[in-house]
Amino acid sequence: MRKSFYRIAWLGMLVAGFTACEREKEPDVEPDDAREYRFVRLMVSDEVSNQISLVNPRDGKIETFQTKFPKASLYTTESGRFAAFVHRDNHLVEFFDSGFEYHGDHVDIKGTPKWAGITSDGKMPTHFASHANEVAIFNDGDGTFSIGNEADFHKAGTKMQHVDVGGKAHHGAMLRFDNGTYAVTEKDGSVAGTLPERVKVVDKSGKTLFASTVQTKGIHGDATDGKIGLFGSASGVLVVEANGNQRLIPHPAGFGNAWFGTILYAREADKFIGYTAAMGAYLIDVKANTITPIIDNKDIMQCKTDMAGAQLAVLLHSGEAKVYDLKTNTLRKEGALIPATAKDDKQKPTLAATKKYLYVTMPKLGEVHSAEIANLSNIQKIKVNGTPYRLTVVGIESNEEH
Repeated sequence: MRKSFYRIAWLGMLVAGFTACEREKEPDVEPDDAREYRFVRLMVSDEVSNQISLVNPRDGKIETFQTKFPKASLYTTESGRFAAFVHRDNHLVEFFDSGFEYHGDHVDIKGTPKWAGITSDGKMPTHFASHANEVAIFNDGDGTFSIGNEADFHKAGTKMQHVDVGGKAHHGAMLRFDNGTYAVTEKDGSVAGTLPERVKVVDKSGKTLFASTVQTKGIHGDATDGKIGLFGSASGVLVVEANGNQRLIPHPAGFGNAWFGTILYAREADKFIGYTAAMGAYLIDVKANTITPIIDNKDIMQCKTDMAGAQLAVLLHSGEAKVYDLKTNTLRKEGALIPATAKDDKQKPTLAATKKYLYVTMPKLGEVHSAEIANLSNIQKIKVNGTPYRLTVVGIESNEEH
């Protein structure tokens, strides 16, 4: 009799516990909910202080943390879970864990938001790339690159592995192919300055697998779909395949000396975009060997793909925003977003985007402005401490929790 009593009491407490857990969770999200996804966060670095802000744009709540140095450049890993804080002048890269891990149809919460255990101490880390749960960072100071796997990010004291490719210091870049090899820039000295002229394919130890076959007049910016890598160059768009094949796609007629210093890959749309402030943003069709305009405009201040890689968000110096559907190459929305910014302003806003929202830092106001893409006049102002410098979106575009 006593055992039955205790069994019933235990079951009662268990049910009460589950009920309490359900009460703490946010109610089920309606399919037409216009708010940002539950597991999306904004990471904002500061221009003058070491304080960073982790913003929940769904409810406006902010958590603050301390980084090692101010003015960090920010990037998000391909998984969406981690943000990279790149301190170029201080030879350091830190990683911050959003705590959100995606499992195909739902999100697991892996503890609280916090700094990861891994860092990188490469010389003048600059170019960031992430593919297949691996992060790679090119170190301008000595021409090496550093790699790390997200599985090791919480091992305290772990350093990213430095890969020496036998090159010279230069303002370079690298990308990772699906087969685990890397395309990395190299400088042969044929062009004055710090920009590289060539790209070679190496393995994880830095050994050259395929030497460069195309010389350019300067390279900056790259992107990959895992099979093909594209590099912006003054000689055209350099196409590098994992098997070492290389060729150039010529710039459109009328480009003159302009070239794409930024190359983007839009994952969901499966398209490459080239951007230059001198001309605008263009679709690069690798198979057809063509480059066609998305927006032909010389007033672009920021040009970014959204988190999923389905849309292109463009912010003009005039303060107007334009959002393009990359699957159809059509203008989805446009409208005034912020006041005009002078082209020579030293504190310019920075842009990030998700499927639902545009986010813009306003450094002189100490704010981040969010605008619903479906209704660009729906603007919310989120106050963050200090002077917001750079912005990136972390987490997962989902409302489903395990």
